[in-house]
Amino acid sequence: MIRYGGIVVAVLLLAGCGGQKSEGSQQEEDREAKALMQGVWVDAETEDVAFRVKGDTIFYNDSTSMPAYFRIVGDSLTFSSGTSYAIEKQTEHIFCFRNQNGDQITLNKLEGEEADSVFVADTTPKVMTYTHQVKKDSVVSYDNARYHWYIAINPTKYKVVLRTYNEDGMEVENVYYDNIMHISIYNGAQRLYSSDFRKQQYAKLVPAKFLEEAVLANMEFEKADAAGLHFNATLCVPDGASCYLVENVISYKGQMTMKLLEY
Repeated sequence: MIRYGGIVVAVLLLAGCGGQKSEGSQQEEDREAKALMQGVWVDAETEDVAFRVKGDTIFYNDSTSMPAYFRIVGDSLTFSSGTSYAIEKQTEHIFCFRNQNGDQITLNKLEGEEADSVFVADTTPKVMTYTHQVKKDSVVSYDNARYHWYIAINPTKYKVVLRTYNEDGMEVENVYYDNIMHISIYNGAQRLYSSDFRKQQYAKLVPAKFLEEAVLANMEFEKADAAGLHFNATLCVPDGASCYLVENVISYKGQMTMKLLEY
């Protein structure tokens, strides 16, 4: 491995990112390599800030990506999630690795006041709420009877972790709060139905992997017919185009059934 800054140089520095780390991997964490990682790193081409390393944690330069615990073992930068990146070159001021697409990424370290101005403090990113509290209601008629329905969308403190990739092709985690939907239906003063809906109730209709990263994003009244009152639940992966639409039909006797409409 190539080393600078008071550490013995084991091999000659080759131009660019062609200087490979020594072959073979060690199971013990490379503490010298982690020490070289400390500081603020920017993309060598764009000069955009990639991250700051402090101790055993990588902090990203945005308000939503969670800090990531990392280790350097052998020739790999490894996150606690199990994701690894092959390190091609590391010096005191250069860090070169292959991202998840196999692209070569070269970072340069900032020094002094310039680095301090980029990261004033390491703060915990915000946990995002995918929707806001909403209450809506209306009256519908069917077969000479009137039904008053209510929907309440309530944000919770249940966290949903979404793993995505940033511009450098590094895995980042964003955390969202899930929602609970409540539906109530009345025929005059008689309550026909009242219940909360959580995303776990749709486990038989939505794939487990998708459900793990999705939030229960919305609930809308669709129509009233002979089967009952129809409400459509939307389950979405935050900031993505993927959603499942599930129909919830509540009969006039207060029984509820579900079916998948689209995805």
